[in-house]
Amino acid sequence: MQTYSQNRVRPRTLSDVVPLSFSRTIYRDLVLVVGFSLFIALTAQIRIQILDNPVPITFQTLVVLLGGAALGRKNGLAGVALYLLEGLVGLPVFAAGGHGYNYLFGATGGYLFSYLVVAFVTGWLAERRWDHKYPSTLALMLVGLFFNYLLGVTWLAVYTGKGLSYGIEKGMLPFLGIDLIKVVIAASLLPATWWLTRSDNSQKKQ
Repeated sequence: MQTYSQNRVRPRTLSDVVPLSFSRTIYRDLVLVVGFSLFIALTAQIRIQILDNPVPITFQTLVVLLGGAALGRKNGLAGVALYLLEGLVGLPVFAAGGHGYNYLFGATGGYLFSYLVVAFVTGWLAERRWDHKYPSTLALMLVGLFFNYLLGVTWLAVYTGKGLSYGIEKGMLPFLGIDLIKVVIAASLLPATWWLTRSDNSQKKQ
């Protein structure tokens, strides 16, 4: 069986340089996937409700953007899928402790399911080194955010039966400003972390 270091000689994502004690790929990836799902669940509990808006402000989107890029498309997708499964079977992992079929397929279901696409796309781009420099990392984040809004707004419009204008009014416009600020800040974290890992490796070689 190949070890983690043998399987990935050159780091493709930040998770490849995380100093975990597990050398075998399957154990290491399992820890990262479960940890990612739990972190999404944790940040979902930080919830700000906007008056009568069915969509609350949470930090899940930011976590999925960063986690997908850091873990890569396969582990990022697996982590989100595990998170959704946890909520579906009854664990209180959705916003404000929500859970179950009705919540998953409720008004915010499009955003929840969009995380699968967001994690996969950002991970795929990160594996192609989009997360090494600020401009490309910013583009990576914006692509992920686009899919989040695309699926979330469309689902909200269909679910409520009030049309696309309602979906945009309630599901995008109130959040666009703060989401763009979060994306700009987050886009600096990945290149900075890569720079730190390269600096650390160069110091060890001296």
